[in-house]
Amino acid sequence: MFTVKRKGLESCGVELVDTEEQPIPVVSLFLKYIAARGCSPNTVLAYAYDLAHLWSFLTVAQLGWEHLSAERALDFLVHLRVLPSKRRGSSRCITLVADRGSPTSRGLSASTINRMLAAVSSFYDWAILTERFPGSNPLAKVEDRSILRVSDRHRPFLDGISRRTLMTRIFRVKTVRRLPRPMSNEQTDALLGTVRNLRDSALLRLMLNAGLRPGEALGLKLADIA
Repeated sequence: MFTVKRKGLESCGVELVDTEEQPIPVVSLFLKYIAARGCSPNTVLAYAYDLAHLWSFLTVAQLGWEHLSAERALDFLVHLRVLPSKRRGSSRCITLVADRGSPTSRGLSASTINRMLAAVSSFYDWAILTERFPGSNPLAKVEDRSILRVSDRHRPFLDGISRRTLMTRIFRVKTVRRLPRPMSNEQTDALLGTVRNLRDSALLRLMLNAGLRPGEALGLKLADIA
């Protein structure tokens, strides 16, 4: 059993401890790194919570964190899929037990599992960067080549203007993509009525008419527009 505990204002304010109340040193160093990047206390707490699941799996598998491979990462994914979900407010601290729960218990959601996998991947990225992990990231990302299967007639608007390579994670759970709810005409008129300059009006109309996300609109440069 591993427990996430809140500390005082010193350090990152969170630590992961084992059954003997001893902190996990490598996790403490990683959480200090996350806090030093300027992440919020809730974000640091979330990383500690997700890494507690990893350490719970490593204990059950009798595996050291330095020996996690891509093959064993698949076992970790299976481990997460059978974990029971915890209700909010059941405990003031986050406590994880190796018990896998009953077959009828409600499991973790796909988005929760994907968040945990992303946190563990970030931990191993940090471990590789600091030369604490000699191998490659067991939960590494690969180039997303799904866009190559889309015909030219159905390319997304402004496709290709980003200079970043789209990446996808090897181990992830399929999630249900929900369609966004469109704004009503009254809501659109009210939003445009609050705009006081042409630049903001142009950005909002571009987002409304072309379906741009806020990050895509904010990342536009003059060179991107014909």
